[in-house]
Amino acid sequence: MIYRIAEPADWQQAQQTGFFASPDLAAEGFIHSSETHQILETARRYYAGRADLVLLEWDEAALTAAGVRVEREWVASRQQRFAHVFGPVPLAAVRRSWPFGADAAGDFALPLAIAGGKE
Repeated sequence: MIYRIAEPADWQQAQQTGFFASPDLAAEGFIHSSETHQILETARRYYAGRADLVLLEWDEAALTAAGVRVEREWVASRQQRFAHVFGPVPLAAVRRSWPFGADAAGDFALPLAIAGGKE
């Protein structure tokens, strides 16, 4: 599974159109995504203080079956490979979603289902 921290408006649009597409797809040609271990640092770097986000879980096999290319590409600023999704994500590839945001102290936490607990 790969993950996307999404703006509420982008997620709402996806539910209306059947495909998730964020501004980075139009601007850069791909949708930025994260592996489980990358979610919290991404949230801290790019979404500090936000409490209104949505965390989406995408099934990579379902993306591939739908003809959406996923590549792990090196991101020098993070010194890691990140999953880049080269096309709109069909809702059939979205396995789960959670409200996601910083708490009152500004910290993010993974949903229990991802962090290893039960939900």
